[in-house]
Amino acid sequence: MSGRRIFRTRTSTVLATALISLVGATAGCSSPDPATEPGKPEASGPSDASEKATGPAANTSPFWVDPDSSAARQVKEWTDQGRNDEADQLKKISERPVANWPAGDDPVPDVQRATAGAAAEGRTAVLVAYNIPHRDCGQHSAGGAADSNAYLGWLDAFAKAIGGAHATVILEPDAVPHIVDGCTPVEDHAERSRLLSQAIVRLKQQPRTRVYLDAGNPDWIKDAGKIVDPLKRAGIAKADGFSLNVSNFQRDDAVKAYGAKLSGLLGGAHFVADSSRNGDGPLPGSRADAWCNPPGRALGKPPTDRTGDALLDAYLWIKRPGDSDGECRGGPAAGTWWPDYALGLARKSR
Repeated sequence: MSGRRIFRTRTSTVLATALISLVGATAGCSSPDPATEPGKPEASGPSDASEKATGPAANTSPFWVDPDSSAARQVKEWTDQGRNDEADQLKKISERPVANWPAGDDPVPDVQRATAGAAAEGRTAVLVAYNIPHRDCGQHSAGGAADSNAYLGWLDAFAKAIGGAHATVILEPDAVPHIVDGCTPVEDHAERSRLLSQAIVRLKQQPRTRVYLDAGNPDWIKDAGKIVDPLKRAGIAKADGFSLNVSNFQRDDAVKAYGAKLSGLLGGAHFVADSSRNGDGPLPGSRADAWCNPPGRALGKPPTDRTGDALLDAYLWIKRPGDSDGECRGGPAAGTWWPDYALGLARKSR
């Protein structure tokens, strides 16, 4: 095992009629917002979005907070049960923007719900496209589209559902690193690179969509030079940059240093970093399955596009804190909401 598994979660597919209508109106836009031209390094939507933050966790980022997330529903349940202290702790997650991982069978309801909700608040939806054929090498998050045609059809539907909304898309976590570490069979490499390149081109047809191709984390492909050519073959030059640390626990400083080195090898490419669960860094030592539901971890830096680093476009919570990494250490299936683990992350956060 590579030890860097990425896990998907399904969101509610219940759409409010008003939100669907809003997406339809937004999708009709065909010209870029002058304030957010494609290719600019900012990862934000409208500039006044950060002024709308309220509540204990105060979302000051431009990214959308899902009011019906698993964490938000858990807060309500615990509040109704009188478990107020625990509910308050969990607001550290429920009141932060986390990524939406649209379903592998039909991404449209999930994408529409997220982009409509974000548009209604003048914010940016964060989405993860995770449905590449032969996903996760048949391990914990095995699955993905049946073949190339199925994937391209799924991706096209995903992109159309975004329409003209502001969206940041993390493209296929672990797909390129698995080419590098040998987990993906050699005979599948060319197909995977072609599909990723086509996916970038298709997503970038949406006027306000930013795309970051996943590049693993500094403890996975330790020599950044080894992933440069695979990223280039996968079309990184046409993307807005790359993503790092998705579903992992590497500290911000390590991620930034690795990102800067990889950026230099890619001609100055920008990147985003997953800081959802790295508040206390990775599990100490070389323990087996350190990536899978490690105990004692903490929430990391809240999502923001104000990073203080010219190359780092945003810290994002790409992995949804509280979703299980897999059936290890007493956890449920990968991608399943696990309130006890979520509570542990919240209590340990600073």
